[in-house]
Amino acid sequence: MQDILSKVHAHMPYHLLPEYLDMILLKKLNLEIYFHHWALQSLDKTRCIETAKILTNAGLKINFHAPFMDLRPGALDDKIRQTSVDRIKQVFDLAPYFKPLKIICHASFDERYYVFGDDLWLEASVKTWKELIVLAEDNKTIIALENIYEKDPHVLRCLFDALSSESICFCFDTGHFNVFSYEPLDVWLKELGRYLGHLHLHDNFGKKDEHLPVGSGTFPFTELFQSLQTMSAKSTFTLEAHNPDNLWQSLNNIRSMGLFNYLNKIV
Repeated sequence: MQDILSKVHAHMPYHLLPEYLDMILLKKLNLEIYFHHWALQSLDKTRCIETAKILTNAGLKINFHAPFMDLRPGALDDKIRQTSVDRIKQVFDLAPYFKPLKIICHASFDERYYVFGDDLWLEASVKTWKELIVLAEDNKTIIALENIYEKDPHVLRCLFDALSSESICFCFDTGHFNVFSYEPLDVWLKELGRYLGHLHLHDNFGKKDEHLPVGSGTFPFTELFQSLQTMSAKSTFTLEAHNPDNLWQSLNNIRSMGLFNYLNKIV
């Protein structure tokens, strides 16, 4: 199991770090630390820096997941957009201590909300991410924008094309794709493969975002990993399990499904 753990990150909400710290150090878990907005509002920065020292001194690789609830980084109302930027910036303020490889953010396009507003959303989004790319460059990290409600990869492709920066990449979320996409996997990989830099691995049955262990639903993981190997993709991965049992089950399933052979060549 340790050979797989060394290749992936595990989802970990910041407020749960004290509860699981001993296990994290024992198992040498690389982490993707999620900072909920209320964790940032009540953050004890001194304690946060101490935690960062413990994790980095242990040689663990860290990613961040920025807050996303209620945020609209592509908002047409500039005051709403700037408020979203300001909240996301709070995790960049912590980057010097944790030195995250990637900071995962939500692009947050939803055609049900931005009705006939693709171009306006794109214009506002470019403004947001260009501002944050500067911070990513300063902190020697990479922003990874994640798919959520997008039915197809087109609008994200337009965003990445417009930004054209090595400090931003695509985070492909398998569970979100399985629930919300109308296009098949090969279309997403064809459109966004050159921007791919990170993946969130979890599963469901295509009805709701259940965050089941890898291989416990209907997402085609074997097809994904075969395609990544064919593409000679080099990415980082996070197992987005929402409890320890699902994390361990994902690890077991990755081995039993023969996915580790692919993973070992991709990371």
